[in-house]
Amino acid sequence: MSEIIKNGRIHQDDWTVLRLAEGDDAAGVDLPAGRVVVPLAVWQARRAELLAKAEAGVLGVWLAGSDDPAALADDLLRLQLIAVDFPKFADGRGYSIATLLRTRHGYTGELRAIGDVLRDQFFFLVRCGFSTLQPRAGKYTPAQLETALASLNDFTNPYQGAVEPAEPLFRRQPRGPLQREAA
Repeated sequence: MSEIIKNGRIHQDDWTVLRLAEGDDAAGVDLPAGRVVVPLAVWQARRAELLAKAEAGVLGVWLAGSDDPAALADDLLRLQLIAVDFPKFADGRGYSIATLLRTRHGYTGELRAIGDVLRDQFFFLVRCGFSTLQPRAGKYTPAQLETALASLNDFTNPYQGAVEPAEPLFRRQPRGPLQREAA
């Protein structure tokens, strides 16, 4: 079992992320036992079959950077876990997907960053709405994860607005009478 950062704490992870090999058929691929996160293509091909597992909390769906989060809009209340894949460090489309899921689509369940999730990204991943960070297995030692977790508190009051907090700093600060007149 790998370790993840979930809601500001380190946990053992019991989810398996299913990745299709080239040539695999989404409609016929075998699902591993236990809790599994399937690609959007598998969900779309087998939705009727997988719906009960999703509602029971043992099946989640992951989105690639090229997937449209609106494809899950009708199922957001049924899915307790949605993951967003970061195939490489330079691919930032997952940030936009997370922000859209939280703001435009109102998703409130577990939102997990998977793939090439690096410590340098953790703070902004959380600001974009991710509740769970899942670096590749073996990427970090437990001590490195503890240090990374502590670094999430390095910036206590970010200036820019994001999913969390939504308002920029100048809107969150109390203003005195003279400041209100100048605005």
